[in-house]
Amino acid sequence: MTDSYLRSLGFAPTQSERIGSRPAFSEAWCYQHDHMANDGSLLFIEHPLGIDVCRLSSTEAPLNQQDVFAALPLTDRTGLEAAIAAFYTAHGGIGKSVPPFVPFVFRPYRRIQ
Repeated sequence: MTDSYLRSLGFAPTQSERIGSRPAFSEAWCYQHDHMANDGSLLFIEHPLGIDVCRLSSTEAPLNQQDVFAALPLTDRTGLEAAIAAFYTAHGGIGKSVPPFVPFVFRPYRRIQ
């Protein structure tokens, strides 16, 4: 899986840091889908550090195995697309888009216009 492939499926990185401060894409990543389900559930996909699978869950970086509803090999694109469709089917379909995260940045030198 690649960054451009995940973005084409509607995922975006959960960390909005610069690319240089993230771990290498081949080592670890975490993405969130840009639409929530009709019941309000969010969809996350992550590749944990050092493990050759990607995990789909409704929480970011799940600690319990019960929170992971699909664990797929990194090369299984058809399985990933089927798991995404199954998630949205189980949660009532695709709902509204997730509001973008806007960080508060304190900038005392800028005036409000």
